[in-house]
Amino acid sequence: MRPRHTTALWLSLPALTLLAVPFITLAGVTQWWHLRLAWGDSQAIVTSLVLGAIALLLIVLSGLPVAWWLSQAQGRLRLLVELLVLVPLLTPPLAMGILLVSAWGPYSLPGTLLGRVGWSLVNNPAAFVLAQWYGALPYFVTSARSAFASVPGEILEAGRTLGASPWQRFWRLSLPLAAPGLASATALAWVRAMGEFGIVMIFAYFPQGIPVQLYNNLQNDGVDAVYVLLWLLLLFTLPVPLACFAASRRLHAGSLSMR
Repeated sequence: MRPRHTTALWLSLPALTLLAVPFITLAGVTQWWHLRLAWGDSQAIVTSLVLGAIALLLIVLSGLPVAWWLSQAQGRLRLLVELLVLVPLLTPPLAMGILLVSAWGPYSLPGTLLGRVGWSLVNNPAAFVLAQWYGALPYFVTSARSAFASVPGEILEAGRTLGASPWQRFWRLSLPLAAPGLASATALAWVRAMGEFGIVMIFAYFPQGIPVQLYNNLQNDGVDAVYVLLWLLLLFTLPVPLACFAASRRLHAGSLSMR
């Protein structure tokens, strides 16, 4: 290891230690000989995994066109769309939950119209998915847009010169080349959706996912009652980012070997 790299590593130790301390502490305070789920934990796990997967699919399908367009567009309309993406991202989750109740609740115009056909978007699975959708979509779009923007413009221009349509340039050029960054965007969206608490707490308290169940266990039984579910949240949340990270490295290595 070269001296400058050694110096950088030593300078990194405070930040790395700061990041590691909570997880080392969690491993130390967990009562491994007395692990058991609290009442409602199993249902919370199923809720988060199933509805989170649905939300992630909706996030990717709806976010990809926005991210692609932002990476290619110019002018004032682009600035307006960027602002529309950034405002939900910068809005505190509790505030966003209140806004969703105001916009989609039973006393809003959309809520009234949905009520006439017997539908509702508060405290039900659809509301849970919508809360995760709102919570994670801006993060996905922002990260995916950066991935698309990293695609060399001359490659897209060459495709246009050769007669490729915008769809063909997106599907055959931008998407494969941006795949490593898109994998990271998907991982970020999954973690953000699974860990969403503030919006869900206000807008979709039922059915209760893992974050809300953790809060309830903490309030009812104290901190010792949350460690098992906390480990399971990490267990179910981290594999997707790790898989996306591994796929990103493979895709990046493959793209380098093709150059």
